[in-house]
Parts: sequence; C-alpha cells; structure tokens
Amino acid sequence: MTTNSQWKALLEEFMAQENPARKVQMRAYMRNQFDFLGIPSPVRKQIQRPYFAAMKKAAIDWAFVETCWQLPYREMQYVAIDYLVTMQSVLQPDELEKISELVLQKSWWDTVDGLNKVVGGLTMTYPELSQKMLAWSKAENLWLRRIAIDHQLLRKEKIDRELLETILLNNLGSDEFFINKAIGWSLRDYAKTNPKWVQAFLLTHKDQLAPLSIKEASKHL
Repeated sequence: MTTNSQWKALLEEFMAQENPARKVQMRAYMRNQFDFLGIPSPVRKQIQRPYFAAMKKAAIDWAFVETCWQLPYREMQYVAIDYLVTMQSVLQPDELEKISELVLQKSWWDTVDGLNKVVGGLTMTYPELSQKMLAWSKAENLWLRRIAIDHQLLRKEKIDRELLETILLNNLGSDEFFINKAIGWSLRDYAKTNPKWVQAFLLTHKDQLAPLSIKEASKHL
C-alpha cells in the first residue's frame, strides 16, 4: 500500500466513524481552533493499529506524517504522532529538525505534548541532542521552549540535572501560562526522584518562579 493510499484509506475509516455531537465538544475543548471528526482516542487507535503494523520498516515514512499533519481533522495529527511513537526506535538525530517543523505547525498543547514524548525518546537515545534542547529552551517560539523544559519527563534518576537546571533558568520570569505550567511539571516530576534538589531550587528561585510553577512543583513535596 502506498503512502497516498494509506492515509486515504485511514481517513475513510475515520470518516465512517464521524460523531457530530462529539466533534462539537472536542472542537470546543480546543477553543475552536481545530476541526474534529469526533472519534474517541480508543477507537482511533484501534483503527490505526493495522495500518501502523503494515508500515513498519527501517525508516520513517515522512510523506505519511506530513500528509496527516496537513489534513484538516485533528485526529490525523494524532495519527502522525502515534505513528512516530510507534517508529521511535528507528528515528535518527537529523530527524529532530522534521519534528521541530511539526511543532511549529497547527501548534497547541495537545500535539506539542504528544511530540514531546517523541523528542524525549530521541534525545534519550542520542544525548548529543542536548545542545539542541538548550537552543530550543531559548527559542522565540513558546512551544519549542515547552518541549525543551519537559523533554526529560519520567526519566527519574536518568535525568540530566545540569541540563534541566540550565533550561529552567533560561525560562524563569516568563508570564506565559504554558511555559510556567511546563516548569512546574518538570520540577514536580523530578521531585519524585530528588525532592531535596527541587526544594532547594524552589527556595533559591522563588522570586523568579511564577506562582503556577511553584504550585505544580510542590504537589509531591
């Protein structure tokens, strides 16, 4: 099956599951920024699973990813993210640039946080990409910065603490909700592994941290 026929066949199956009432709710939840078909996540994943199984190979089908990203239904962007997660083991360092292009298109927290998992896995496999994360942490685009802040989530004792600290310091003093939320999440997650360090960080930088960041970071302390 070609890339063209894959996304078309998948979209046809999705459209057969269109739910008018649910798609209005889903669109409203995303502040009416994106169109939906109204397909619940479990149903979407069940439909896409055999397509992904047939597409498994040694390299990412970026034509499939990019086509899904350009389609008008938000579910198709979720398909692209899930496909990248499925193919995580074959992602190469130079493909981080392609992921960054996705981050910058149709950006909102749902796709950005989905891509964060992909970036997190890639940078875990290729630690040399830490320099890219440092660059992203100072980017003008808030979504690149959000991923830089949170890309080490769930690493526990494998977190590069020095990298985390530098990235956080690069983003202190922000008045952007999604940045301050991300700072809080990264600290809250690391607090499960190293609460003393997080407590010290909060104390040292309390005047620069947003109340939202402190609230989120303190939930497990």
